[in-house]
Amino acid sequence: MTATDRSVELINVAAQAAADKLAHDIVAYDVSDVLAITDAFLLASAPNDRQVKGIVDEIEERLLKELGAKPARREGEREGRWVLLDYVDVVVHVQHSEERVFYALERLWKDCPELELPEDARATRGKAAEHASATAAGAGQGDDLDGGVR
Repeated sequence: MTATDRSVELINVAAQAAADKLAHDIVAYDVSDVLAITDAFLLASAPNDRQVKGIVDEIEERLLKELGAKPARREGEREGRWVLLDYVDVVVHVQHSEERVFYALERLWKDCPELELPEDARATRGKAAEHASATAAGAGQGDDLDGGVR
């Protein structure tokens, strides 16, 4: 069994929406052979809680506007660290970058085939590592609050 055309359509719109909101490391897996409850998972991450919420809002808005799809369930919104949107056919996980590394969902689904995503979504691969490196490099530069150089 493979993901339905509808599932692939939902995944592609959600992936593009996430990419438009600058999500990191967007990837989708066809889990239809191993799970009876859904066809596909979309994973995306962001470096802060606010951006996680922005990505989730954009995905939800675009899926409703473009495909008339509403989530059956939305979990984790209050904390903003890991939000799950359940569209029955697909499940979208938007995680804070730290949660993404800790829970490593990719390891769980590595044996499932990856779904082809729009170019903008594919271009996000490796962005979390780039962001972490840039942030670490930037943390060692600049002035202290009292005007001294670190």
